[in-house]
Amino acid sequence: MTQNIVTEEKVIEAVKKAVAETLSGNAETIQPDNSLIKDLGAESLDFLDINYRLEQSFGIKMARHFILEHIEEMFGEGTAIDENGLLTEKAVQFLKARYGEAFPGFRANMDIDEVPSLFTIRTMAGGVMDILNTLPEKCTKCGNIAWKTDDGVRVICGSCGESAAYMNGDDLIKEWLTKIQADNKIC
Repeated sequence: MTQNIVTEEKVIEAVKKAVAETLSGNAETIQPDNSLIKDLGAESLDFLDINYRLEQSFGIKMARHFILEHIEEMFGEGTAIDENGLLTEKAVQFLKARYGEAFPGFRANMDIDEVPSLFTIRTMAGGVMDILNTLPEKCTKCGNIAWKTDDGVRVICGSCGESAAYMNGDDLIKEWLTKIQADNKIC
């Protein structure tokens, strides 16, 4: 279900805020297409803090593992990352199918260590939106369809006040990979 309670603009602003708080920067100067690493100076541990802040803001669970790790787990070692730590052609197919043109820099034989530098505020926001779009039609506690947000980011049931329950990021990736495999979209 595509929810339309929390807007992409609101998510981008929340990601900018989380990044600014993590990196001790100014959210006003951060642009949606800034690379978290190249433009803003984030390091790998910063991603954990940013994810935590987003989880707290939206009441969601971000993926703990990147899609490449899930591909390796589901389709076998070497499917996404070869023995030299380089992206395989199959990995690029999966990444382009999942992210489209949001990551135009994916290429076969790209060093795995280069991949995080492609993440931008906008792509982080896309990951949050994917999770928010798993909003169930009805409240899992009272069964009513009365979703609302008072602050623009956290969705609650307008009938009983229960926080929305979303699919977690890792399960969402696994579900998508299972669907891709079932549809034979990537050989």
